[in-house]
Amino acid sequence: MTMRGWRLSVVAVLAAICVSGPERPAVIRTASDLGPLPADRYAYTPQDYQRSQRASALLVRQCMAERGHPDFPLDPRYPTDPVVATAVGTDYGALDLVAARRWGYGWDPAKSLALRPKGRRMTSAEYADFPACNAEASRQLLRGIDLKRDWLYAGTRAVEVDKAVKRDPRLREAWDVWSRCVAEQGFARYPDPVAAYTDTAWRRDSDGNTRHTQRERATAVADVTCKQRHHTAELWHAARAQQQALDIARHRDRYTAGLQALRTYRATVSEVLRKLG
Repeated sequence: MTMRGWRLSVVAVLAAICVSGPERPAVIRTASDLGPLPADRYAYTPQDYQRSQRASALLVRQCMAERGHPDFPLDPRYPTDPVVATAVGTDYGALDLVAARRWGYGWDPAKSLALRPKGRRMTSAEYADFPACNAEASRQLLRGIDLKRDWLYAGTRAVEVDKAVKRDPRLREAWDVWSRCVAEQGFARYPDPVAAYTDTAWRRDSDGNTRHTQRERATAVADVTCKQRHHTAELWHAARAQQQALDIARHRDRYTAGLQALRTYRATVSEVLRKLG
């Protein structure tokens, strides 16, 4: 593609984004700034996770009481603390320039992303019964759902959709433009922003946080600056939206069944929270 052709394609895609989606901020700092994607309505959300965790904890506590543990905590610690490993990042790598300047590809260590239990530690007797109660809670929350066929169907398609996104010639050109921009500032020639984010040179700890070295922070700043200059995240988002829409159209019945399963799950969670919460 010629440079003139590339510029025209950028203009066309960005125009399509502006027309088809809600108004976006001038500077993209988070993935949510880019707006919704077609597959979002079929997806398990952070709110779903929080509500289901609460519902599961209530069911587990009820089960544990039936097994002779009447004061079992809602958010118990295990008898020994496990090693916590946290996957971090957005689908588009680093986006916030302020955070990049201060924390590179990591975050403020005072704001750990690891969710640690707040309740007391389980006793050995409680721990012996906990797995069975946890499994029973999962069965109750997932009742009426065909797990093999319908549960979180959009998630099962995400890998194939992502492969198609990465084959999009406009996106590959966008990554190449971004990569050259980063390299011109004296940093590595990464194939895409995810490679920059996950570079082992940042030496992430067990919780996923990095060392925040000067080199890391400078690389992250160049990364985000080049994304903003060349609208990398916007073009990436447009490619994902296009491929998701195509996949939904091709497998509409399966997506619809998956959405119905998710709605059934949400109704069950709401029922548990109403009765036990």
